[in-house]
Amino acid sequence: MADPARGVLRRAPSVLRAFLEREAAGGLVLMAAAALAFLLANSPVAGAYERLLHLPLGPLALQHWINDGLMAVFFLLVGLEIKRELLDGHLASWPRRLLPGLAAAGGMAMPALIYAALNWHHPERLAGWAIPSATDIAFALGVIRLLGKRVPASLAVFLAALAILDDLGAVAIIALFYGDALSPPHLGLAFLVLGCAVLLGRRGVTALWPYLLLGLLLWLLVMQSGVHATLAGVALALAIPLRADPGRPDDLASSPLHRLEMRLYAPVAFAILPLFALANAGLSLSGIGADRLLDGVTLGVTLGLVLGKPIGVCGAAWLAIRLRWARLPLGASWAQFVGVGFLCGIGFTMSLFIGMLAFAQRPILAEETKLGIVMGSLIAGVIGWGLLRAIPGRFRRPGGASTEPRQPFREFTATEQPRQR
Repeated sequence: MADPARGVLRRAPSVLRAFLEREAAGGLVLMAAAALAFLLANSPVAGAYERLLHLPLGPLALQHWINDGLMAVFFLLVGLEIKRELLDGHLASWPRRLLPGLAAAGGMAMPALIYAALNWHHPERLAGWAIPSATDIAFALGVIRLLGKRVPASLAVFLAALAILDDLGAVAIIALFYGDALSPPHLGLAFLVLGCAVLLGRRGVTALWPYLLLGLLLWLLVMQSGVHATLAGVALALAIPLRADPGRPDDLASSPLHRLEMRLYAPVAFAILPLFALANAGLSLSGIGADRLLDGVTLGVTLGLVLGKPIGVCGAAWLAIRLRWARLPLGASWAQFVGVGFLCGIGFTMSLFIGMLAFAQRPILAEETKLGIVMGSLIAGVIGWGLLRAIPGRFRRPGGASTEPRQPFREFTATEQPRQR
């Protein structure tokens, strides 16, 4: 809302708080769905559970509709969040991007190196190098929510920013390394449809339905193009404008991007991601012995998440702070930062998705991937939770003032207006 007396455009703190709370609540639901999938896969109804997942519904099986169809909506939300944060959020300036950006890069590179080192002599297994590189923001923020005020708000914001940039890296990896043989005609038509969506934004169209209709057509074309269909969601998100409605020029919340993002929050967090977990997290323990636990894929994913993530995140952040390129988040200690580094090793949704793409034709390796993700995410999450639980949650300056950061209104002066695209 514009404040005429002060000449500023104000942003309510509830935007960031709602984002963090929604992700955290969704993480708790996701945990429950993953636990249910595990129980179903190891129960007397395991056979019926598998048959249901492969039930044909038109051209695709139920599991494929979830993974290729519903997950495109998840990727649409991911794209909207990335664009909003880069243009009008916590990542809207380069100083704010630097620490989470470097930490995200380190947290993606180190797990990939560990996995590759353990599977170097097995080319068919090297396809999974990106599996431990992803952080599940919903799961990680769900753990932070369980800790309450023991974790400074600045660390929750840092984790959210890192995970968003992490998602951007994962999307790029999927687009570059996990596609099939490309179909130039379908790809060309997809770019044409995307261009139409961009043109709508340039012409100031703020109604959502034209973008969604073009998005459906874009998804169908991308699915036939050899690029994974879910990336249509990200592409559509980048075309949807962050521009206030002409009738409410001082309120960016009226933009198509904000309105669509808010409408997708609940269905993605509480329906689509739990369904994805139910369809893909079922891990049968039958036949799992020491050989499976020590296999290169299982061990690579597990160690990548448990060791690679915290080493990469904390190492890159330490170097940036040591070189005075960035500062530790306000009110946080290095011990707490290391705890958050371990929480970054919770790589569930995106890791499962990449594993599904990497080993689509190798079911044994896909099962070992699930085992590594479950083990690694569980160990990393427990260590991160334990560290943050054991460290005093409130730090005070010598004068007695709390270092717990407040959540102020965001203000933009006349010379610093939020970017609208």
